[in-house]
Amino acid sequence: MLPSFLFALTWVVLVAASDYYKILDVHKSASDKDIRAAYKRLSKKWHPDKNKSAGAEDKFVEIARAYEVLSDSQKRQIYDRHGEEGLKAHEGGQQHQANPFDIFQSFFGGHHHHQARRGPSSLTEFEVNLSDVYAGGSIDFMVNKKILCDHCRGSGAASDGDIHTCTSCNGQGVKLVKQQIFPGMFAQSQVTCNECGGRGKVIKRRCPHCQGNKVVDHTAHYSLEVDPGMPEGHEVVFEGEADEGPDWEPGDIVLRVRTKKEKGGFRRKETSLYWKETIGVDEALLGFERNLTHLDGHIVPIVRKGVTQPGYVQTIKGQGMPVFNRPDQFGDLFVEYNVVLPIEVSPQMRRKLSEAFQSSSGHDEL
Repeated sequence: MLPSFLFALTWVVLVAASDYYKILDVHKSASDKDIRAAYKRLSKKWHPDKNKSAGAEDKFVEIARAYEVLSDSQKRQIYDRHGEEGLKAHEGGQQHQANPFDIFQSFFGGHHHHQARRGPSSLTEFEVNLSDVYAGGSIDFMVNKKILCDHCRGSGAASDGDIHTCTSCNGQGVKLVKQQIFPGMFAQSQVTCNECGGRGKVIKRRCPHCQGNKVVDHTAHYSLEVDPGMPEGHEVVFEGEADEGPDWEPGDIVLRVRTKKEKGGFRRKETSLYWKETIGVDEALLGFERNLTHLDGHIVPIVRKGVTQPGYVQTIKGQGMPVFNRPDQFGDLFVEYNVVLPIEVSPQMRRKLSEAFQSSSGHDEL
């Protein structure tokens, strides 16, 4: 970890012309809750202990600075009215900016954040269109989950003054109980206090927002970034975004990405694509030229000269799926031909076919 004065120096450079709302990816009307949620998500994503990519540390510093300003009502008001220059004047030339790692530890509870019991993760099978996997894209989705009550911050009490030390166990969370084994002989055991449930604290008046449940229902919005050629069953992890609870660190939301099964469309197998094309007898015998619209809209010409047998598979190089994490490489496209026979043959068509086959037989005799 670099000395704090180096972070202060780095900050002086980074905050020039910064848009703090844009850095946290929130609207200017964002609530304190939205700002906290944005900082929670982004700071964990860009923390240099976890993210080793180039520029991650600078990004982490930017996020911390944006959160420091926007989470402070006075600083935010000055920033909204007078911009960065007005904020710098208020801060006395940026001499009192906090260390970004101190902000992170304060937000997540310092070292206790790393030692907290981890809550359950959720795994969801997430279906996407094959076209999105081919071209890549961003898909918005929602998750219903539990979050800490924003009013009581997970205490379950109406106010801090409504939390009292349990008188039954004197705040220990456990009590000693004597139990008679034989006449004149007792055994002493330690049991969880039934008054406070082992917490050592009791609540006199419950939080009116969560009714003392400490958590509330919440619909969270996320975006899934689908990379071109993403493999079937690839898992995308949203760290620390599962159900929240006062006694544990949230688990992860895990999406297992799969393509939707669609009839009559492209089919995928790893980097290969498969397509079924239906042609008539005349095309099967004489050949044809057609245009096939690919998953991203570009046109692939398919050409056959001469006879095409039913079930014949034509290979078109480089028109399959993109290779995952190799944007310049593609698999192959395999086109299987289905020949459709006419229900009826007109006299004119019968005559033409007869002449064609008779002519073919005559050439064979020669």
